[in-house]
Amino acid sequence: MSAALDLPSGGLPARWIRLHTLIILRWFAIGGQMAAILVAWGLYDLDIHIGLCLAAVGLGAVANLAVMVVYPDNKRLSGREAVSLLLFDIVQLAILLFLTGGLHNPFAVLMLAPVTIAATFLRLRQTILLGLVAILLLTLVAQINLPIVRANGAPLEIPPLSVFGFWLALVIGVVFLGLYAHRITSEMRNMSEALTATQLALAREQKLTDLGGVVAAAAHELGTPLATIKLVSSELIEELEDRPDLKEDAALIRQQADRCRDILRSMGRAGKDDLHLHRAPLETVVREAAEPHLSRGKSVWIAAWSDNDEARQPTIERRPEIIHGLRNLIQNAVDFAAEAVRIEVVWDASQITIRISDDGTGFPSQVLSRIGDPFVGRRRTGARPGYDGMGLGLFIAKTLLERSGATLHFANSTKGDGLGGAEVDVAWPREKIEALSDGVDDALGENRLIVA
Repeated sequence: MSAALDLPSGGLPARWIRLHTLIILRWFAIGGQMAAILVAWGLYDLDIHIGLCLAAVGLGAVANLAVMVVYPDNKRLSGREAVSLLLFDIVQLAILLFLTGGLHNPFAVLMLAPVTIAATFLRLRQTILLGLVAILLLTLVAQINLPIVRANGAPLEIPPLSVFGFWLALVIGVVFLGLYAHRITSEMRNMSEALTATQLALAREQKLTDLGGVVAAAAHELGTPLATIKLVSSELIEELEDRPDLKEDAALIRQQADRCRDILRSMGRAGKDDLHLHRAPLETVVREAAEPHLSRGKSVWIAAWSDNDEARQPTIERRPEIIHGLRNLIQNAVDFAAEAVRIEVVWDASQITIRISDDGTGFPSQVLSRIGDPFVGRRRTGARPGYDGMGLGLFIAKTLLERSGATLHFANSTKGDGLGGAEVDVAWPREKIEALSDGVDDALGENRLIVA
């Protein structure tokens, strides 16, 4: 799963952006540039070096046509190729501004467009590169440009202070819009990737649950024919006392039947395909979630009790999202614990609460308020070698458990009321996860006929 979601830091994976998309955007830009030049020259009778301006626009059109001829429409751009195309657009726009009055031309605001487009899909350092080039060229055309001349011969200019203000606004716009667009798209992309990982984790847990039911049912249904084979082979052994060669074959049949029985018993330890596969006592579900981490060198203590007169432990639905979510939280506690992890299972007439705490150093204070967001930060050096981020696992756990109706609270405990490390409270209203019952102990349910 991690390999499938391995993305470059701060940008989309290489070759996700279609060349056709940038070509279409460039045609719109070329059409707008041509219209603005013709209106300024023909309608307002402005002297704007029409020949050079049309040549600059034509350069963009020729470049677009060349790209369309050389590459297919479905080509996916690498980061370097996308930077090259957007850099060309910035330079071409700077040439047009140089020919049409520099920052005295209000269309200089269009310089924000390539940088904003880059910020939506390129890496941060590539976006910064394009932003710096745009700022440099804006600074140059503010100082060096060919003026726009009116019909009466007077240059079309704005006061120097206004030019400086326009330049400053454009620089701030490049920086702000670039960082803003990059930040928003990065968060949207992280959330999308994390939700995809959550769905993969839930699907995997569901498949394991379904597989357990199939294996358990097979173990149950094959038990009778194997018992029959064993019985018949035992009778054959007794009747073939005078035929050692055939007696040996009958003994081999019984031995292999016993072996099949042992294998099926091992595979079907969870029981047959009955209601026990779908519901179990609360503490049993918690122990199932914790089982992979009980032998990892840390002491994991599980305790269950009722907060009031509700003495009977509730039976809950064995949902994959509950098991996988709790397992992720327990794994995180074991990873960061110094020596011990405590899991407290508490219930009353209206609520079920599971508290998972450890004796580690706790959650970093700077990210405590954002725990549960995807990729909130990096793990402390040495805490868990080989792992860089802790956000995705907690995000998956939080998403899956909240999907089941739980409310999660992340905090750091003290030695007085806990183990002194991280502490996670998971609470459900009982009606959200408690298995419905008519008061009869029907955990085993009715066996179902399997038709070949």
